[in-house]
Amino acid sequence: MTLKILHRPPSVDDTERPVPRWAMRLAYVLPLLLLPACLWRLPFALHYTMGQEPQEGSLPAVWLSIPYVLGLSVLTEAIAILTIGLVRGWGEITPAWIPLIGGRRVRPMAAVVPAVLGGLILTFLFTAVPLGGDRDLTLYGVIDSVRYSNDAWNALATLVGTPLAAWGPITIALAIAYYRRRTRGVAG
Repeated sequence: MTLKILHRPPSVDDTERPVPRWAMRLAYVLPLLLLPACLWRLPFALHYTMGQEPQEGSLPAVWLSIPYVLGLSVLTEAIAILTIGLVRGWGEITPAWIPLIGGRRVRPMAAVVPAVLGGLILTFLFTAVPLGGDRDLTLYGVIDSVRYSNDAWNALATLVGTPLAAWGPITIALAIAYYRRRTRGVAG
């Protein structure tokens, strides 16, 4: 008798060609990697600073911060879940319930171009190079690092925020695997 403790992965026979195992795993783990950062944001909506030292400027009104932070967290997870389409059949043939385009084949570049562009944008948004002296180099220029009231808050923020830096490169890697799988053997 075998125990069925571990979840069996979903069937992958809905794709035209086999999906590499690493790509399948990475696509399914991405939303889970980003979930801690999404949950970390939620207290900020109610102006709980999660150990951050107060910075200059006032916080937005609660009526504005709640939908913004909640919406940002939901949007983050929704986009992460969309990357699963790069390893599933619904990323090759649009689901029939979608008006106008339902049931049609997805051209490879129609999925690859937005995925690569999105991955590049995410890489630039969530990558900061520490310069020292509590300053970081980002896409926006040199900024002051966020300071925390103690090392525990700083460690927790680093732990939940680090996977955000991997989001862009993971999306790009999945897009490249999708492109290779969908265009292999196709004469140009």
